Amino acid sequence: MQRPIPTPTTRRCCSPQRAAIGITGTLPFTGTDQWTAFELTWLDSSGKPEVAIATFSVPVTSPAIVESKSVKLYLGAFAQTRFDNGEAVRATIARDLASATGGAVAVTLHAPAAYGALRIAELGGESLDALPVSIQRYHPMPDALAAGGATLTETLRTDLFHSLCPVTLQPDFASVAVAYRGPGIDRAGLLRYLVSFRNHPGFHEHCVERIFVDMMERCRCEMLSVHARFTRRGGVDINPFRTSATGLTPPYVRTARQ
Repeated sequence: MQRPIPTPTTRRCCSPQRAAIGITGTLPFTGTDQWTAFELTWLDSSGKPEVAIATFSVPVTSPAIVESKSVKLYLGAFAQTRFDNGEAVRATIARDLASATGGAVAVTLHAPAAYGALRIAELGGESLDALPVSIQRYHPMPDALAAGGATLTETLRTDLFHSLCPVTLQPDFASVAVAYRGPGIDRAGLLRYLVSFRNHPGFHEHCVERIFVDMMERCRCEMLSVHARFTRRGGVDINPFRTSATGLTPPYVRTARQ
């Protein structure tokens, strides 16, 4: 007899977390949370195991986000569940995640024959990580941000981002890229700001939204995109993307640490 698949539980409503950083009413950004599930398996109608890598995209307008541990337990229950085909698996995941988040979640299954197309690459942009900076605080310090001078269009990135899970206080590692147009951002100050999250307890999505809000306010960006690729835990990674540009979507980039 098959075990029932548990429904993924809602982690929390987005509104209180956004209100804490001054976001109320209309969102100042668009974007998605891109998830990758590397350990998805199920049984076909004959009981033979099937495997796939699943990617799903949760729109930023969803009223709630889900607990990553809940998603891991949810997907783990597929291991002894029979499905007629992969499309039935994909449709089930899309339906259940949409129910949990309140948004239209797009789900894609990548079969083993397609794994070669999921190449490892790094986020675009110029790395800040070799800059000689002195850092004394490890909680978000937006006062480190500054910009001025001629208008620039550039992408800057760091592989040094580190925050803490607010539930378990376990470390979360990420590569973060910021693409902007506006007065030139002080690079040393930007690196100090991003590294200052090191002891900050915050969910991935909320860290990225805080970066977006702080940079828009302090750096007076005409356009800004923030893209973070977090390392996986339990076979699942979460990769938030927030942008002020219309119709812009992030490329699929799996970094070496993912």
